[in-house]
Parts: sequence; C-alpha cells; structure tokens
Amino acid sequence: MLLLLASISDKVVEPIVDVATEFIGSAGAAAVFVLMTLESACIPIPSEAIMLFAGFSVSKGELTLLEIVVAGVAGNLVGSWIAYAVGYYGRLDLLEKNRLIHVSPKHLKWADDWFARYGNWTVFFSRMLPIIRTFISLPAGVAKMPFWRFSAYTLLGSIPWVLALAIVGEKVGENWEDWRHKLGYLDYVVLAAIVVGIAYLIVRRRRGGGGDGEQPASPEAAPEPAGSGRGA
Repeated sequence: MLLLLASISDKVVEPIVDVATEFIGSAGAAAVFVLMTLESACIPIPSEAIMLFAGFSVSKGELTLLEIVVAGVAGNLVGSWIAYAVGYYGRLDLLEKNRLIHVSPKHLKWADDWFARYGNWTVFFSRMLPIIRTFISLPAGVAKMPFWRFSAYTLLGSIPWVLALAIVGEKVGENWEDWRHKLGYLDYVVLAAIVVGIAYLIVRRRRGGGGDGEQPASPEAAPEPAGSGRGA
C-alpha cells in the first residue's frame, strides 16, 4: 500500500519539486521564503524538498545556513498567517453557512474549546508533523485561537523542523533527493493515521445517533381535564 502511494505521489509531486528547486537555484533565499510561505498557506509544496535542496545549496557554497533557516522560518510564519486568516474570517461564510462544508455550531464550539485548552501544544507539535503542519493554521483560525499566541507557537515549532531539514540537506549534499524520498514515507504514515482517525470519528458519530445534541421540540401541551377551570 505504501509503495502504491509512493508511486502516485511521485508522479504528482516530482514536477512541483523540479520547479521549486529551479526557483531556489535562481533566486536563492528569497525563493525559500516564497516557497515556504506557499507551503504553509496550504499549497502542497513539500517543505522537505525545499529545505533539503536549500541545504544542498549551502554545501555548494551558494547559500548560507543562517539565511535559508531565517527565510524558511519567516515563510512558515507568513504562510501560516494567511491560512489562519482564511479560517478566522471565513468561519461563518465557509463553514456555518456553507451547505457543502457545513459544520454545526456544536462542532465549532468543540473546536473552540479544544484550542482554548490544547491549542498551544497542538500548534507547536503540529509544525513538526508532515501534512498536518501544512493545514493546522486553518482550524486554529476557525477556532479563533489568539493571534499572537498562535504566532509564537508557530514560530517556535517551525524552527526545529526547518533547521533540521536544512542541516540534513547540507550534510547529505547530492544525496538530498534520496533523503526526500525516505522522509516521504512519514507522510504516508501520518496520512494513514488521519484516515483511521476520521473513520473512527465517523463510526463513533453514527453509533451515537449522528445528532448534534439538539434538544427535541417540546411536546404540545396536554388538553385540560374535562370540567377544570370552566364555569359551572
């Protein structure tokens, strides 16, 4: 199954990676910033390829480790702001009022409560998980997580991911593509976990009756007993 996913993914991702690496080769750190901004704004450009290739460029003396890490982290933050804003300002129109992607007030409240209690660590650790790191800003915005707190934990979570990929890319040099493919298997593991989680939630909801917890309409008032409250 993983091999099948890898084959399909390669056909889709390879052209994107080719364009990204050519862009970095011509524009340097500025390209790293733009590409990481797009990746964090929910555009599926793999950050592994961006930062590994940028690290390879460091090994050739074309860029420095400091500038690609700063560019990568800054791009992560700006792209996350964009996705956060889409979730924050599109909350009502995109979710509550949209018939295709409808989320009930009950589930929105659940998301609000979740991010109020666990949002800090959710955002922080999600920045180091493939796939999830790209999309976590949307639900954070929908749940209206405080902006500066969101920004702080996004920044803190992005640094280890970006720095690690840049260092690996620098160390492995020309073998960066082999490492990209190896790290790609993490994507499939995370994707499989997401699918299992969604399936579990669907089954759990159906077993629970699938309702939104709304109270049933109050029954009509029972008729008065004969003779009560009436004149003799």
